[in-house]
Amino acid sequence: MGVRNYLVEGVSGTGKTSVFRELQRRGHHAVNGDTDLAYQGDPETGAPIDSAVHEHHIWDVDRVRELVADQQAPVTFFCGGSRNFAKFIDLFDGVFVLDVDLETLHRRLDRRPPDEWGSQPSERALVVRLHSTREDVPNAGVVIDATQPLTEVVDEILRRVGLADARSC
Repeated sequence: MGVRNYLVEGVSGTGKTSVFRELQRRGHHAVNGDTDLAYQGDPETGAPIDSAVHEHHIWDVDRVRELVADQQAPVTFFCGGSRNFAKFIDLFDGVFVLDVDLETLHRRLDRRPPDEWGSQPSERALVVRLHSTREDVPNAGVVIDATQPLTEVVDEILRRVGLADARSC
């Protein structure tokens, strides 16, 4: 989809979906991985699985490869979390990892509707553990302080990819 492609990752509650929406609002090409690429599957084999658990939330690797190879847009941002990112991370020109402090994370999870992932006590406990261990996000990425206002978070990402005039797109 892009001549250059970037992954925007982070644990639940760090703002991946909000960044996706703001990038689109500004006219940038963005893919919401959680809605457009994700399914429940085995992170190693990609085989679909009927269970709906966090560890099986993966992206369709062939679809990611297809979108990256398209190159119709100058830049494409892939936003969302995936347990199999190691299978396709090498396709990206860069990776941004959104990060927030624990207090901000709790506040954001508190605002989630009851049917959104991360709102239930067991899901929240997992999110907090993953926030602490960082085991669920790429370790080779540019960390972005996502406690800043959304416009500043997106401005920083755009500056880092060479789109300094972030608001004029």
